[in-house]
Amino acid sequence: QVQLVESGGGLGQAGGSLRLSCVASGSIISITAMNWYRQAPGKERELVAGITSAGSAHYADSVKGRFTISRDNAKNTVYLQMNSLRPDDTAVYYCYADIVTGAFRLQYQYWGQGTQVTVSS
Repeated sequence: QVQLVESGGGLGQAGGSLRLSCVASGSIISITAMNWYRQAPGKERELVAGITSAGSAHYADSVKGRFTISRDNAKNTVYLQMNSLRPDDTAVYYCYADIVTGAFRLQYQYWGQGTQVTVSS
């Protein structure tokens, strides 16, 4: 069984920083894409940033230059460094990963439980 567990959310101040972590555990053969999504109240879930196993990253326009995604493949962990926080970054942040697992080496999509990030002005 595979699971993703996020940590590092909480309360931040406008202009400040927070760092999120997400660890994948279980019967993992390999992990391809690892992404961060967020969902603010009354809004749809949106892609914030993503990173491939080779380290190629992409970002939503709203966070470019402020957020940095990285991963440690040896630890099955993805990070999201959030700088220059703004009140509109307030949301529940979700980790997502494409993970190859099982005897048939099939790829499945996994989500974390979400971690709340609240940015005060």
